[in-house]
Amino acid sequence: MNSLAIRPEVLPFVAATLLAFGLLAVILRRKDWRWTRLSWACAVPACVGVAYLCYFFRDPERTPPRDPDAIVAGADGTVAAVANVYEGGYMGTNCVRISIFLSLFDVHVNRAPISGKSTFLGYFPGKRLFTFQEKSSEVNQHNKILIEDEHTRCLVNQIVGPVTRRVVYWLPHDQTTQVAMGERIGMMKFGSRLDIYLPADSVDVVARPGDTVRAGETIIARVKGGTR
Repeated sequence: MNSLAIRPEVLPFVAATLLAFGLLAVILRRKDWRWTRLSWACAVPACVGVAYLCYFFRDPERTPPRDPDAIVAGADGTVAAVANVYEGGYMGTNCVRISIFLSLFDVHVNRAPISGKSTFLGYFPGKRLFTFQEKSSEVNQHNKILIEDEHTRCLVNQIVGPVTRRVVYWLPHDQTTQVAMGERIGMMKFGSRLDIYLPADSVDVVARPGDTVRAGETIIARVKGGTR
């Protein structure tokens, strides 16, 4: 797949956009609009919309770092927060939560922060607050994914925002799957937030709020002691 690859999930959105503007053109034509006005009212916006959809669903190749102790960002975007929290549901320990906010202009394909066994824990209903709000980590709808290797583990939450259509985990939902660091695991559609929980006592976090990160490439933490 080359750097200009586009996810096939774009096709229904492109079809819906073209259909909507096609129907609008038919309605306006019946009102005796001239073709010049129709082109500006329908054709131009349709082309702009399709171009944006192709841009949004882009899926560039990424090269993970060779550092065996690296933990990489699971999403493109901006680090919104780095917080110390207790995650008792699946990690059972004090964690560092690294939150990445995705704008409507970021690549929305998600990647595995570490190599290991990936388990889909399920979709959890909740609210649809704006994902730049801190409390969205706790109360918004989200997918949970747990990735573990022999030295560390991470919990990944794909969090739904108010304009997000859905979040998707592409790997099997009913079985554990081996993944490599930087491998594609899912996608968020139209702006979201990705939270990564790491055991506080086993990692050194290098990401800071305000950092711009790239999924599968930017190192956000390292395993302590060089154990991997």
